[in-house]
Amino acid sequence: MKKMWIVIFIIIAVVLVAVFCLSLFLASFVMTGKRQTVKEAFAWQSEHYDTTFYGQTEKTDYTVKAEDGYILNVELLKCKEDTAKYVIISHGYTDNRMGALKYAKMYLKMGFNCIIYDLRGHGENESTFTTYGIREGKDIISIVKDTRNRYKNIEVLGLHGESLGAASSIASLKYNPKIDFAVADCGFSDIDNVLRLGYKNAKVPTFLVDLTDIGAKVRYRYSIKKMRPIDALKDNKIPVLFIHGGNDDFILPKNSKDMYNAANSKKQIHIIAGAGHAESILVNEEEYNKTVEQFLKDVLVKN
Repeated sequence: MKKMWIVIFIIIAVVLVAVFCLSLFLASFVMTGKRQTVKEAFAWQSEHYDTTFYGQTEKTDYTVKAEDGYILNVELLKCKEDTAKYVIISHGYTDNRMGALKYAKMYLKMGFNCIIYDLRGHGENESTFTTYGIREGKDIISIVKDTRNRYKNIEVLGLHGESLGAASSIASLKYNPKIDFAVADCGFSDIDNVLRLGYKNAKVPTFLVDLTDIGAKVRYRYSIKKMRPIDALKDNKIPVLFIHGGNDDFILPKNSKDMYNAANSKKQIHIIAGAGHAESILVNEEEYNKTVEQFLKDVLVKN
């Protein structure tokens, strides 16, 4: 009998260790996915639309120190005409600042200087894990402050983000940044629902998201369940435009709709029919540009 209990104890211990190791693996998989190099990202962008404007645009590279001392690689794309309008564009997960070019093209035409950068752990930045808006939102605050200090002639300053960049832009609103507008394209309201959908589509039990959360708290000291950009909208007063692809099956349009409903500031939402994840401006560039341009006209009118 004693030997049987020892065997049972060993089996339970092995199972618990295996489950614990699995939780650490899942957390690492979710928070440290393989990133594209700048060269790889630019090649992908160039295959999907005309990026020749980038080579013809005056650029300035510099770095910005985040609140915790982390260094972010930043690049200013200067508008051909003198302008006092600036927009900070944030890219998606595993991408880098080259992913911001498809939006920079639009803003440059509208007379904006564009600030593009590598999100924490991406591009040319030091490798680290992603917190799906928690640290990334604070990084945007650092870039906003740097932009205000670096360029003294600013009349308009806004944010534009895609996917993780959109969620991070929304998360930054919690800190009342000194900006005039935000555009969030295919962002998530919380990363938990995105992971559950992904696990379900991969035919993996969705309860593993809870294991992922345990692993994230142990390995990285951050909880998946607290990665909720939507919570930043409750007291926000900055105008927000939510854009989402109607056929997005990675981050469902419901995420943007939920954030739109949660926002108490001036707000608009626009669904681009037929567009998958992060494809809206590629599927219907004219509609996309007109939507953003009209939004800016609506919210930037001087009283």
